[in-house]
Amino acid sequence: MKRRASSLTEPEILAVAISSEEEDQRIYLAYVDALKDEYPATAAVFAGMAEEEGHHRERLLATFRKKFGETLPFIRREDIQGMPWRRPLWLMRPLGLDAIRNQVIEMETQSEAFYRHAAERARDVEVRDLLTRLAQAEQGHVNLGEHLRKDKLSPDAVESEKETARRAFVLQMVQPGLAGLMDGSVSTLAPLFAAAFATHDTHNTFVVGLAAAVGAGISMGFAEALSDDGQLSGRGSPWTRGFVCGLMTTLGGLGHTLPYLVPHFMIATMIAIAVVAVELAVIAYIRMRYMDTPLMSAVFQVVVGGVLVFLTGILIGAG
Repeated sequence: MKRRASSLTEPEILAVAISSEEEDQRIYLAYVDALKDEYPATAAVFAGMAEEEGHHRERLLATFRKKFGETLPFIRREDIQGMPWRRPLWLMRPLGLDAIRNQVIEMETQSEAFYRHAAERARDVEVRDLLTRLAQAEQGHVNLGEHLRKDKLSPDAVESEKETARRAFVLQMVQPGLAGLMDGSVSTLAPLFAAAFATHDTHNTFVVGLAAAVGAGISMGFAEALSDDGQLSGRGSPWTRGFVCGLMTTLGGLGHTLPYLVPHFMIATMIAIAVVAVELAVIAYIRMRYMDTPLMSAVFQVVVGGVLVFLTGILIGAG
């Protein structure tokens, strides 16, 4: 059962604060370790923040020892109602550097709120004064982060980190997603339209398209996940890539399958063809935007392949 913040004694308040500062310092050091190779300037920012948290912990621990002795009560942040948990690093990195920096601001804001509430309840003057000072320090950490940013992150470093982040995003998300979208949008055309023109039945066509889309998604997802562990290529978690690839494959196949929920065959087919055109245009745009492929070249490559598969399905189905 969690404790209400208002029920904490002064030794418990200090114990929570000490453990929280230690946890925050470890989080910042984890950021440093994770980012130092690819984002050294940002890692230096977090190193400065970790050093500040260490100083806070030392001040809190010194005050506790002076007032209450050596034995800290066993109580942590997660034991208190309303105190949010800290998201682990593996939940933050895929969201990018800006997401991590926003998490830092959120952490400091939460710490400030705790210190201000605790200072209001503290009866010991010295303890109350320390908590008030720490609340002010946490409020100033956003400014400290900006000062460290200005000091450590030159314009060249910022641009370098942005380019590194872009490359990582392309390798880890765009490439597997694009491969899946292309496979789902193009390879499922043949079985879908073959079934459509062989049966002229929207329900059966929908079932075939659904099976093709889901089956292709599962196959592509596992193929991508098992193709590369990402350690040498820098392509990130294989299971994340596999999930992205499988999901986009399924979505690509479902796009031109869903129109066959319409009971009228010709109307459903016209809608499906329009959806295919949109899918191919989206693929061409992504290739141009992230793969540096000239627009006309991207359109030509995608459209030719799509049309060939589309015609193959129609010819097989009509034959």
